[in-house]
Amino acid sequence: MKNTRSIARACAVGAGTVLLLGVAGMAAAEEHHGDTDVDVNVQIEDTGEPGVLAMTVASTATTLTENGSTATERQFTGTLPTVTVTDTREPSEIAPGAYWYVVGTSSDFSGDAGQPVIGAGHLGWAPHLIDGGESGLVSEGDVVDTVMDEDDPGAELPFGLVDQELLAMGFDSSQVRPEGQWTANAELFLRTPANVAPGAYTAKLTLSLFE
Repeated sequence: MKNTRSIARACAVGAGTVLLLGVAGMAAAEEHHGDTDVDVNVQIEDTGEPGVLAMTVASTATTLTENGSTATERQFTGTLPTVTVTDTREPSEIAPGAYWYVVGTSSDFSGDAGQPVIGAGHLGWAPHLIDGGESGLVSEGDVVDTVMDEDDPGAELPFGLVDQELLAMGFDSSQVRPEGQWTANAELFLRTPANVAPGAYTAKLTLSLFE
């Protein structure tokens, strides 16, 4: 037993010594003695599974900050996280005449201290196509103004993200499919009366992909 403990202590000291030598060696100047490349190959077989049309969103949250308020109206702006649509289907998996589109709908803004809700009609957006491919068949949706803009002669219905409003659309799924992926986001703006109750508010903006 005594010999066993002695060997264990000797091994422990030896390991520590090697470690210390290694650290000391790193501090010394290194001399390069050549390179060797290694090719890394992989064969990925076709699973035979059908492709998919899918949507991902870069983040599940965004924050609006005050920007552009006036004496009669307060405005809070931010950016919708990037939305990516991916199509990995084969042509035979796409129905003739099919087209895909992404829409957004907001809930009302609820306060954290019982403030009156701010209706979804106060939230608008300006969609922006980041990468629509080269076919010209993918486009962004129109600007959606808010209920605060109803008296603006240049504003058009609808007002606010109260229903499914278009973010982006691929007008012909079969034609755009070879491009495989597209991205879009939107500038968000919340417009309220100047006397809106202060406090923290939260709404849920639901994005949906349809074909």
